[in-house]
Amino acid sequence: MATDIRAHASNIPVSAQKTRLVVNLVRGKGVNEALSLLKFTPNGASHPVLKVLTAAAANAEENFGVSRDDLFIHSISADEAPTRKWRRFGARGRLKPILRRSSHVTIILREREVK
Repeated sequence: MATDIRAHASNIPVSAQKTRLVVNLVRGKGVNEALSLLKFTPNGASHPVLKVLTAAAANAEENFGVSRDDLFIHSISADEAPTRKWRRFGARGRLKPILRRSSHVTIILREREVK
């Protein structure tokens, strides 16, 4: 049975919809390949996802003694976090609502099985 190495980031100030675009790029890839892909992705959500993936790889090396080369992304998800609701003044004395959305990112790594 493979052990799951987890890392989680809460309340990332990027919407879950935008974060899922980045998450879908790296799903199922090896850790080294995903790190290099995220480093050069020109998206605002790529930096927080890169930090979570780096933390997961560090957890694997320190706590489980698994090499970064042997790991792959078993599961990765971006879920909605609480939305901050703001108001801005609009035309004719009205208020315009602004929704500042955020997201949670969870990464589960596993070691590749050698046949």
